[in-house]
Amino acid sequence: MKPYSQACENNKIPIFSSLVKWFIDVNHVLEIGSGTGQHAVFFAEQFPSLFWQPSDLLENHPGIIQWIDETQLSNIQYPISLDVKTDVWPDTKFDAVYTANTCHIMHWNEVVTMFEGVSAILSGAGLFIIYGPFNYNNAYTSLSNEHFDRMLRTKDPESGLRNIEDLIALADQNAFSLMEDNDMPANNRLLIFKRNNLDNRKCELNPEIT
Repeated sequence: MKPYSQACENNKIPIFSSLVKWFIDVNHVLEIGSGTGQHAVFFAEQFPSLFWQPSDLLENHPGIIQWIDETQLSNIQYPISLDVKTDVWPDTKFDAVYTANTCHIMHWNEVVTMFEGVSAILSGAGLFIIYGPFNYNNAYTSLSNEHFDRMLRTKDPESGLRNIEDLIALADQNAFSLMEDNDMPANNRLLIFKRNNLDNRKCELNPEIT
């Protein structure tokens, strides 16, 4: 059976709704950490004019390939191997890079490496889109996020929810500005970063802390 994530099914439409206006001029997308492959297939279906390149650790490729083979879409490619801390990044330029639920699994030095790698492979005023749960000013946005963070850190002390202020600082170091901070299901956020240019305007952060 194909791998399946209920969370992917729950969040794919809200994510798609936020991406529509940003993907108007996007032709080539790299996904970092494609997981089951559900997002890759769904977004390739919804955006038939762009090419979607999944990536993940080799151990997750069989499940991603199952999803791709079932759809037989012409605008999605088989996954490439990409471990941000060890693998060589693709030499192809992308208009956008998308990643979901990876920052809290990675160690901080890996998040740093990911931003550096994304900056190197984006073309022009490219987009870096990050989905997941985040803290604001070192505060949790929900009790469920706090429990999730404690669970992650029990398994791996170097993992855990990241502060959005730290991500913004890291983005700034790599020539990105945060354009949007979108509310998503289950206390997640969708962060839209864009390579800096004269038209960029940093958005204001004002999440409701519960």
